[in-house]
Formats: sequence, structure tokens, C-alpha cells
Amino acid sequence: MKINQEIVYDLIVIGGGPAGLACAIAAKQNGLKDVLVLERDNRAGGILLQCIHNGFGLHHFGEELTGPEYAMRFVHQADQLGVITRCDTMVLEIHNGSTTKDGVHEVVAINAQDGLMCLKTQTLALAMGCRERTRGALVIPGTRPAGIFTAGSAQRFVNIDGYLPGKKVVILGSGDIGLIMARRLTLEGADVKLVCEIMNYSAGLARNMTQCLENFNIPLKLSTTIIQIHGKERVTGVTIAKVDEHRAVIPGTEEYIACDAVLLSVGLIPENEVSIAAGVLMDSITSGPSVNQYMETSIPGIFACGNSVHVHDLVDFVTEESLLAGKCAADYVKEKRGSQNSNSASVIAVRPGNRVRYTVPQHI
Repeated sequence: MKINQEIVYDLIVIGGGPAGLACAIAAKQNGLKDVLVLERDNRAGGILLQCIHNGFGLHHFGEELTGPEYAMRFVHQADQLGVITRCDTMVLEIHNGSTTKDGVHEVVAINAQDGLMCLKTQTLALAMGCRERTRGALVIPGTRPAGIFTAGSAQRFVNIDGYLPGKKVVILGSGDIGLIMARRLTLEGADVKLVCEIMNYSAGLARNMTQCLENFNIPLKLSTTIIQIHGKERVTGVTIAKVDEHRAVIPGTEEYIACDAVLLSVGLIPENEVSIAAGVLMDSITSGPSVNQYMETSIPGIFACGNSVHVHDLVDFVTEESLLAGKCAADYVKEKRGSQNSNSASVIAVRPGNRVRYTVPQHI
């Protein structure tokens, strides 16, 4: 069945991951009728579909689930509530209501079934998630051989496609996905040589440090980074070195590690190209939209939630935030609450205190 392009939707959600689904569900539960979720992948569920390890849902459901189990609970609930989900659909641009003739937001999207579409909606939710920082952003010296992957890409190869990215692996960065992949690759028979972290502390959760590294005797070298990648056609090894408190390489600490794959787990960046193009005010620290206590952005009627706002530690926290965004979008449509951005005099900026990097919301 084709998407109805004649009606004005109550809410269109961009992104069918855990944030987008939770937002759509909350909007439906709070009285919205026409709710549409647009997802660029071939299935709803987002990144959780490739996270086959357990540890999800302890806060929200009170039980331990795998990523696909957690995602499917929301997929099924959305279906039962009548949320329309269209996969394999790419959103090209957003026209906010201040730039359109009739004052409603427009979403330009495309897919094979419906072709090029211009969809109208009273409210919009940005739930595009985040992406991984790549080698290009790190400027690691060396050649450009095969065998260099982001940790998330390697996770998809192993858990979805059934391919092992390498047999002797070095992981740069101790983010949670890097720690989880160290364990996963070990279970699949690969030899994880070490995890190196440029900071003097691990970036991952304490439970992942224990369950993924310590329990599998995988070395973690802190204040250490890769300074050279070797290999022509394929990675043959890396040179690592210790760094000082200013992240400068300490001469004489270089060490060569033979490997055939390098995984990068060096941070996540909120996905917001569409948001920026629409004119949404961004926070330079989080790289996500600046929102108020209703998860509403600087543009009235456009909300944001999940990792596109800021990167969360747990998907349970993403869900909690997205349920709030969906409820507030429903309140906006039903005119229980006007936009908090309409009167700049009433907006109070929330400023981080000492040793606090940022706050969400950024204003109330």
C-alpha cells in the first residue's frame, strides 16, 4: 500500500530505531491518529538489530534482553497501535512550517514503491541516531589497506552477514561497542591482540570492562594510541606508542603489533545533516539539536530525541527521552501547550556547572 500524500499527518518520525519507535508509540498512546515513521534501512529496529548480546532493557523492562528482542517489543507495539512504518525510505530534506505556504512542515522523501514524495505534517520528530567516527577523522598515518573497520561495521559483518573481519585484531578505543566486539571476535575464534585507549581511563561502562575484557583476558593499554598502520593490499600490523597527558607521543615507547584487521571505536557523532539543512539550532558541544524540556527544537513543532540529540550510554535512556518527545508532540498537536520557543523572553538557558560538560535540555 502506498503512502497517503494527500493528508496532513499529525506526526512524522524520521528514523525507525528505538528512539523513533518509542516516540511514535507515545504519540499514538496520547491521542494522535496519523503517525508515520520513515526508516532508511530495510527493517525497523535500528542499530539494535545487530546487537545480539544481552544487557538491554534492565531499566525500562526490568529484565535483560538482547538488542533484537528489545527492538521487536517496540516494533510489535507500534504495529498494534496502528503506527505506519515505511522502510527503505530516504529522507532528502525538511521544509519547516515557516517556509511553506500553508504553515505546516514538509518532508521530502524517496523510495522504490512510492517514488519521490512530499509529505505534510503538523509535527516532526528527528530520531536519526548517530554514526561512528571514521579513520579520516582521526588522521592516523599510514597506507590505506583493506582491513580497517569501524567497530559497528565489524559488528554488522559478524552478527548479520556472517563474515569475520580478521583473525588477528587490534582495537583502537575503549568505547562500549569496541569492548563488546573484542569479546564477540574472541568468541568467533579471532585473536584480539589488545585494546588501546588514548585516554588514561576506559570510555566504556564498568560492566563491559569486566565482562568483555577481564573475563576473556584481553589486554587494555591506556594512554596508548596507534601511530602507524602498515600494509599495502591488506593490513599487516600497526605501530602503537604511549602518549603523555597532552596526548603527544612519548619517543621510545613505540611497539609493533602484527595484525590483519584494525577496529576503530573512537566515538559516536549525532546524525543531523537533515536537521541542520532545516535550520534547526544546533549545540556545538553535543553536535545535536538544542532542545527545551519538551524535547522541542528551535523550530516550533519539530522535536528531537535519542542519539541524534546526544549520545546516550543506554538504550533504556533513549527510550525514556523519546517517550517524552512523543507525548509532547501529541500535546502540541492537541494544543494543550503552545510552543515554548515562540516568546524568547520566556526562555531560560540552562548552563552547565563546574565539571559538567553539557546539559540536555539546553533551555527551558
